[in-house]
Amino acid sequence: MGTVIVDGHEVEIRDGERLNGIEAAARAGIDIPHYCWHPGLSVVASCRMCLVETGRRDPATGEITMLDKLVPACQTPATDGTVFVTDSDKVVQARAMVEEDLLLRHPVDCPICDKAGECRLQDYFYQHGHTERRADIRPFTSRRRSLGDTVTLFVDRCVMCTRCVRFCREIAQSHELMVINRGAREEIDVFPGFPLGNPLAGNVVDLCPVGALGDRDFLYRQRVWFMQPHEHVCAGCATGCSIFIEEHQDRIHRVRPRENPHVNQWWMCDEGRHGWKHVCDARRLVEPRVRRGGVLVPVNWEAAIGDLDRALRASAQLAVVLSPQLTVEEAYLLVKYAQSVQPAATLLLGPVPMRGTDQTFAGGFTIRAEKCPNRQGVQHVLDGLADRQITWDQLLTQQARSRPYDAIWIAGGYPTDWNDADTAGRLRGTPLLVVQDLFPSPLADQAHWQLPATAFAERSGSFVNRGDRLQTFQWAVRPPRGALSEGQLYWRLLGRRGLYDARQVLAEVAEEIVCFCAALDPVPATGVNLKVQQLA
Repeated sequence: MGTVIVDGHEVEIRDGERLNGIEAAARAGIDIPHYCWHPGLSVVASCRMCLVETGRRDPATGEITMLDKLVPACQTPATDGTVFVTDSDKVVQARAMVEEDLLLRHPVDCPICDKAGECRLQDYFYQHGHTERRADIRPFTSRRRSLGDTVTLFVDRCVMCTRCVRFCREIAQSHELMVINRGAREEIDVFPGFPLGNPLAGNVVDLCPVGALGDRDFLYRQRVWFMQPHEHVCAGCATGCSIFIEEHQDRIHRVRPRENPHVNQWWMCDEGRHGWKHVCDARRLVEPRVRRGGVLVPVNWEAAIGDLDRALRASAQLAVVLSPQLTVEEAYLLVKYAQSVQPAATLLLGPVPMRGTDQTFAGGFTIRAEKCPNRQGVQHVLDGLADRQITWDQLLTQQARSRPYDAIWIAGGYPTDWNDADTAGRLRGTPLLVVQDLFPSPLADQAHWQLPATAFAERSGSFVNRGDRLQTFQWAVRPPRGALSEGQLYWRLLGRRGLYDARQVLAEVAEEIVCFCAALDPVPATGVNLKVQQLA
């Protein structure tokens, strides 16, 4: 073990651990301001905002010897005996000078800048800048240009931290961005003929510490101080990125990555970032319907739950299809309900959407070809509770040939098209077909019971990603009026009292299925690894 001293506070570091001054100070609860440094990128020490005093303590005498000049904390290793001073007059004056220099050429257009409210230049000016401006305020020009289909550059706002350039070179490894010109004329630009279009391009907007890079999908849509962030999990693929869903009055405006070293580090793909639009799609199913006289007619939930339960219990052979879009808790409750109706009910995993192949980037971030969030979790529930399983293709084949099932419940909830006329045709003739989905489809249109599903942002529960990491979350926005979440519906079908509580159900799952036993303790924000429990 070693010791680093930051403003008189001793910070312990492990043997072989590599920290810089910013990271060591953070352990002491001290924030060193910075623009260019990011823990996931290389160090360039160009912004000079993190300048500190440094020295060393003699291990024998305890005497401290300081350097005469200031050094960038991001580039200075924190080793045993290193001393950092972050609040001296010399450091304070240096930070104020950096802020003043940046604002000489920076447009003061905060009222129209999307970054206002979460801008480091704004925050650092109030915390570390001069009390008065010593230069004349000049009229600003908001030069802007498109870097690609999703990102706009506001040239005059850039502070040349080069985070975006380094990200494209080191993480995405697509190299679209570069620095053109020299000195005070430096600007960020794309290489001619190569617009910013890599699958992770939106991360440069998150990385930008000021308002220079804007997400064209979010530009001028909402002020950040009006939005409420919710910790959630992306449902776009089996990576299960930790994210923030930011909404205002139950309307999603932005999705951003949430740091999780075990899953997505600091990043997320553009498909997940912009793939939430189906949540507010006007085509969504929002009420239960039952077929009467050959026509689907709306019914209220009280009548629907009772009538549907009686119809299922009157069937002779039941099959239940569990969507990989369901949470662990919803899958568990649906299995429990199916087994309460028929102990020998056939249970199976629904179609698993696949597209392309896995894409792995520098540092290990992966975009999965498996385009669903919880195939692994639903399969664990089935393996733990179901004695009889078949595949989706087997169900379609058997039902098309001999119709062994007189009742089939299909939980869908897919954000994209997942069945066609051929699929519907192979299940045509089933005496009782229940389809629970987000949108109309050939299969939903021929169902006897058509039930609305909820989108990922409207759910509370847990997903298990391809790495067997379980992450929990709470709903971020309410479902459309008239829709009932899957968890609420299964809870009521089971006759349970009170409100649906995903945490209570997860504790029940952990008691009954051994691979989920890690969820008996409160699940941290970064999730828990179920694979460790299985190996144990």
